Amino acid sequence: MMDSIKKGAAMRKHIQEKSLTSWNGYLILFVGLVLAFGAIISLILRVKETTLGGPSELIIHLAISAFGFFFLSGMYMLQPNEVALLSLFGDYKGTDRSEGLRWVNPFYAKRKLSLRARTLNTPPLKVNDKRGNPVEIGAAIVWRVEETALAIYNVDDFERFVNVQAEAALRHLASQYAYDDGEDLSQDETTLRAGMDVVANAMRVELHTRFAAAGIDVEDAKLTHLAYAPEIAQVMLRRQQAEAIISARKKIVHGAVSMVEEALQGLSERKIVVLDDERKAAMVSNLLVVLCSDKDAQPVINAGTLYN
Repeated sequence: MMDSIKKGAAMRKHIQEKSLTSWNGYLILFVGLVLAFGAIISLILRVKETTLGGPSELIIHLAISAFGFFFLSGMYMLQPNEVALLSLFGDYKGTDRSEGLRWVNPFYAKRKLSLRARTLNTPPLKVNDKRGNPVEIGAAIVWRVEETALAIYNVDDFERFVNVQAEAALRHLASQYAYDDGEDLSQDETTLRAGMDVVANAMRVELHTRFAAAGIDVEDAKLTHLAYAPEIAQVMLRRQQAEAIISARKKIVHGAVSMVEEALQGLSERKIVVLDDERKAAMVSNLLVVLCSDKDAQPVINAGTLYN
């Protein structure tokens, strides 16, 4: 089976672009007009002068005029960033990248193709990220045709090819990264939300690989939409809020412990008051309550001692 696959791949023909130089169309236009209309004018004048030499001369004049119009049919015009692919009875002859009024063999079939940059804005796709969470992701891709022969003759419809491959690349890319940080990820692992630049570079590389068969070059690719799917958006929002609260609490407690330690150390060094372990524990408890509380603490005056 592998031999048959290799044989089929070998038989597949990849047509490479060939350069074809056309003629300047202005000189050809003058010659064609002279042939086409000169013969007609000459025929009219000879008829008026009744000097027409018979049916044979009439046929010659008409043939010259028809040849002139046929000669003019080889003309075409190319704008900047536009090319013409030329073929003769199905045989690809080359690509003309010249600008302005051009002329080639009238038997050549001409197919114009724009080389201007095009933008593909993919609609939001629902895919699963690395953790399996459903997310919505969309991208804007700037691309242009680079190899004209591959774009026309190697794929059936290169615009549809770009749309399908872009969607496939976006789905594959989303499955390689997690949407956001989590306990199951290492600290330096890239995520879709935090590593936009890394993800965009990876997307450009994958798109370039996928578009190579059609001769398409990717100039830029950026994520334009990234969000959790609606069915889990509220749950993930509460999860993010909880993680933010826990992180803030950790910082508050860490700061409070440092402040209590400095307070006890200052009292001990200055010998303002001598505290035993029980009084230290009570002071630490009170300070932590004051420093970590969300509301203003209300002082309680103790008229006695801790031992009464």
